[in-house]
Amino acid sequence: MAYYISPRFLDKLAIHITKNYLSLPDVRVPVILGVHGRKGEGKTFQCELVYERMGVEVVAISGGELESPDAGDPARLIRLRYREAAELVRVRGVMAVLMINDLDAGAGRFDALTQYTVNTQLVNNTLMNIADNPTNVQLPGSYDDQPIRRVPIIATGNDFSTLYEPLVRDGRMEKFYWMPDRSDRIGIVAGIFEPDQLGTAAIEQLVDTFSQQAVDFFGALRARIYDEQVRDFIQSVGLDKVSQRVVNSETSPTFTRPTFTLSHLIEVGQQMVIEQQWLQEMRLGDQYNRALREKNDGPRPAPRGPGATSFPGDQHTPEPSPPSPPEPAPDLEPSGPTPKSFYRAYGAPPAYPSSSPQGATLDNGNGQPNPTSTPLSPEIITQIQTLLHQGHRIGIEHVDQRRFRTTAWQSCPSVQTSNPNEVVLALAQCLTTHPQDYVRLIGIDTANKRRVWEQIIQRPR
Repeated sequence: MAYYISPRFLDKLAIHITKNYLSLPDVRVPVILGVHGRKGEGKTFQCELVYERMGVEVVAISGGELESPDAGDPARLIRLRYREAAELVRVRGVMAVLMINDLDAGAGRFDALTQYTVNTQLVNNTLMNIADNPTNVQLPGSYDDQPIRRVPIIATGNDFSTLYEPLVRDGRMEKFYWMPDRSDRIGIVAGIFEPDQLGTAAIEQLVDTFSQQAVDFFGALRARIYDEQVRDFIQSVGLDKVSQRVVNSETSPTFTRPTFTLSHLIEVGQQMVIEQQWLQEMRLGDQYNRALREKNDGPRPAPRGPGATSFPGDQHTPEPSPPSPPEPAPDLEPSGPTPKSFYRAYGAPPAYPSSSPQGATLDNGNGQPNPTSTPLSPEIITQIQTLLHQGHRIGIEHVDQRRFRTTAWQSCPSVQTSNPNEVVLALAQCLTTHPQDYVRLIGIDTANKRRVWEQIIQRPR
């Protein structure tokens, strides 16, 4: 299978790795390259393709190894793996790198509830020390006066703003934000479907149809096409004999390559998008977590989604019956029929209000919003009332289509009132001011300074 390597990605990594093995006059080269970006965009896989292309040896560390019940073990592990990479350079005579996957997950602080341990502190300090002295990396309890080979470090992650700021400063870490553009996405997806001979035009249409999805979405989409053959296999051998046929058989079952058609891929992709929407909309953790429930003095929103139930003693504002399936949002649900059987099994997809508030009457003559003309669904208005009743504050943010994928949201004028009518009017004003932008609502717990709810209520056409 011919996988695609982005020219931008290849250029960035090749330059960083090569610079660390050169003696440039009076130039301080950062040892660490931080590759960060949205989840599922293939950062680690692109790195592996570059290593293979350049013939670079890799010594890897997972972010999950950066914590231990014994203080100092993760820091020692980093020093040990770094020295192993330097030894590979000396023994094999080839370039090597130390690869740290998901550095922010192992050493970052995402909120006030993330525990800051001694190991977290030592990991940050060790990486800073290696960045400052890459040829003098010692193991605890020993000292070697012979300098070792300098080895570049490649770290991947989603949000490097959660890391210790002195670690990510310029001079220690060079940053590379990876967001594949359309040509990159087409090249990557073409590599995924290369054995299936899908065709360039079909690849482009598939990428444009699911333009808001990460790269790994298309790999999962291809894998799901095989579900039909696996289901037929299970039915043919029987559930009680699957284990014997798969594990203890002398010959493994074989499957023919399915026929990949664009219409079928779009149909299955729609089902995957609907599942994503339910995951974002349900938020059952807020209902099941007793500690969060006890902190809320007021009523909570009613459960949403298929099969949602209330708990004994819960008091919540009733929500209206779910609306009929709306027209698909252009960036989430592509054109083409979604199987009715899927809706019968899982219910209708979450409804988004109209994206054009222009022409709506926002005042009914006495300073109050007119429910029949306000471009908000009754569900959103009920949610606003519930959050305000719980003592939370409402925030409003907007972003244009170009900055949406980088999550560079901007705040609308702040809403400091607890009057639902005034909040609805302020929200309607923001929708009118930014008719071609994404707009989302945020529920803010001012006591704990954290977000408790957010939802996009407008999407550009």
